[in-house]
Amino acid sequence: MTTVLIADDQPLQRFGFRMLLESQDDLTVLGEAANGSEAVRMTAELTPDVVLMDVRMPGLDGIEATRRITTAGDRTRVLILTTFDLDEYAYAGLRAGASGFLVKDAQPEELLSGIRAVATGDAVVAPSLTRRLLDAYAHHLPTQNPSGGPEPTTLDPRLTALTDREREILTVIGQGWTNTEIATRLHLAESTVKTHVGRILAKTGSRDRIQAVILAYDTGLVKPS
Repeated sequence: MTTVLIADDQPLQRFGFRMLLESQDDLTVLGEAANGSEAVRMTAELTPDVVLMDVRMPGLDGIEATRRITTAGDRTRVLILTTFDLDEYAYAGLRAGASGFLVKDAQPEELLSGIRAVATGDAVVAPSLTRRLLDAYAHHLPTQNPSGGPEPTTLDPRLTALTDREREILTVIGQGWTNTEIATRLHLAESTVKTHVGRILAKTGSRDRIQAVILAYDTGLVKPS
């Protein structure tokens, strides 16, 4: 059973989400929060598997609430809801530690599958869409070489534990390749790719594939197009 906390400042929106989720045998709603502060407090008390988090709420917004929830170290994962699929808030939410994002008018089956995916540790956003999102907001990423001189040769500390093969796979994950594409293009078994991805997440402390993509950009393995 996957447990969910709904965080949205609109009562009718919360009611609609609750009705949808409670129609599913494998999902249960533990509670509803009307703002970010309530979401943080209730998450600490109830430890849901997933928080369905609206970004635009009064007081403490969904971005800061997401950051506080994900840095608390609990197992709860956050699925961000945003108005537009390339909304800047969605980018900020991913940077704050969310495991994915969906637009608020997503089809019911998309929302349900997204919650289930996040609960199992998968990313909701497709790799290609993740790449498009990060490219669109590349100016938020730290500049790797502000002086314009040669590229630095020192490996980012977050990558030192990775093998050469793992760094290669992290790079193509950042470029939007799926596991199937990685297996085909690098001539590996898909099960081997999954093993590598799991090790990459563990060694880098990435919560999920989306966070690994962000890491690939942050460390300069992948350059915004």
